[in-house]
Amino acid sequence: MKVTNSQQLKIDVGTIAVSALLIRPEQARACFVFAHGAGAGMTHAFMEQVAAGLSARGIATLRYQFPYMEKGGKRPDPPAVAHAAVRAAVAEAARACPGLPLIAGGKSFGGRMTSQAQAKTPLGDVDGLAFFGFPLHAAGKPSADRADHLADVHVPMLFLQGTNDKLADLGLLKPVVAGLGGLASLHLVAGADHSFHVPVRSGRNDREVMEEILDAFAAWSKTLEARRA
Repeated sequence: MKVTNSQQLKIDVGTIAVSALLIRPEQARACFVFAHGAGAGMTHAFMEQVAAGLSARGIATLRYQFPYMEKGGKRPDPPAVAHAAVRAAVAEAARACPGLPLIAGGKSFGGRMTSQAQAKTPLGDVDGLAFFGFPLHAAGKPSADRADHLADVHVPMLFLQGTNDKLADLGLLKPVVAGLGGLASLHLVAGADHSFHVPVRSGRNDREVMEEILDAFAAWSKTLEARRA
């Protein structure tokens, strides 16, 4: 499922212009501002599969690079720089897809930087946040401290998490989501790890898992439309 119809863009983020890819299907009903994880950029296979799958479900995507990735670096940007990139990408999505409901978020690091930015100052007219594997803690170091800022997020949130995610102990994540009340939804993917891979013994494959999480995202996005009505 390779994306071939993406529009290349540039987004100004302070002293650098970062690359972005927009896919807008005909009659799109929403746009997802989709940030990448810490170790791979916007053209990683997972990012492309999500973008293509959401396009098939009537949802546009704007993928973009964080400045360090644009420069070819390996060390993620400081939060202030990452937050500025998130804000610039959301503003670009609003310009590129006028009138469409906006959802912001991303894979792992990208999702957490998005939620931090939203918690500090709301991201324009964003209707909700979606996280593909929220990194609650480092591997082997269970803690819920990284979720403290979520109490300052006042839009709906979707957590898509594998039950075998080493960066999100379910004993910690479930109370975090419950504590956010009606704004937060948790979709658990049985047997999946942080990259949404599943073992052979699960009886499923990664393609089936991808369909599951995309269907969950699409269904949740429709609840945002209902809130707007």
